Amino acid sequence: MRNRDVSFWLFLTPVLLGLGLVVIVPLIYGTYYSFTDWNGIKATEFVGFEHYIRLFQDTAFLNAIWFTVKFSFVTVIALNVLGLGLAILVTRKLKTSNLLRTVFFMPNMIGGLILGFIWQFIFINVFSDIGEALGIEALQGWLSTTGTGFWGLVILTCWQMAGYIMIIYIAYLQNIPSELIEAAKIDGANSFQRFKSITFPLVAPAFTVSLFLTLSNSFKIYDQNLSLTNGGPYESTQMVAMEIVKTAFSANEMAYGQAKAVVFFIIVAAIALTQVYYNKKREVDL
Repeated sequence: MRNRDVSFWLFLTPVLLGLGLVVIVPLIYGTYYSFTDWNGIKATEFVGFEHYIRLFQDTAFLNAIWFTVKFSFVTVIALNVLGLGLAILVTRKLKTSNLLRTVFFMPNMIGGLILGFIWQFIFINVFSDIGEALGIEALQGWLSTTGTGFWGLVILTCWQMAGYIMIIYIAYLQNIPSELIEAAKIDGANSFQRFKSITFPLVAPAFTVSLFLTLSNSFKIYDQNLSLTNGGPYESTQMVAMEIVKTAFSANEMAYGQAKAVVFFIIVAAIALTQVYYNKKREVDL
């Protein structure tokens, strides 16, 4: 750090300023307000840990956390498997590889609200018509139950983000020396053996990055949840972000909602940092 010149800090200043004003300062103020009776305008009384004690007895909040954890677990696995699979597909010497990259990445360019409404139409109308035509009851009444709502959110999220995760894996796959692959082929290694012994260890850093991104994104989803199911039926598909927003703005309990947000931040940060630490150690072992 001593060797950094003035130009380095000048370039870094806008980023640090933005980080401080958008993230650090709101976090500090929000944490403070969570210990008060803040109503969105002013705080008149310090209530201590009252909100935090209350939220651990809040069934709706605890259910939202459990639903979000389940959703994140399934989505993180599915996204990384799909992303790696698509990356392997488009890095093969296919004439349509560039076209496929564009097609797979395009859903990530669409906003979450719009995607939610598009898939809501597909699940409710298209699935229903196909189910009636083929006599498949399982395709009818999608999003009307907790189970179908859960898988609807998983499908939507994977369809949107798989192309983005694919790009990360492509960057690492293209950096694998072709000489290693050719040498393995000459030694008689099949496709699975080459993937296990060469490809997988060399793309290990990509797993660290992708797992962090998919994990943090899955926990923070709000707009897709709002437009696809709106937390229904009976708030059974309500994720933590939506539950916090409803607490703060629908129930007008700003301080209580802020306390939930602080706890949510701690949970996500702890899981994400633990994952990064574990994967960094695993990279060394590989």
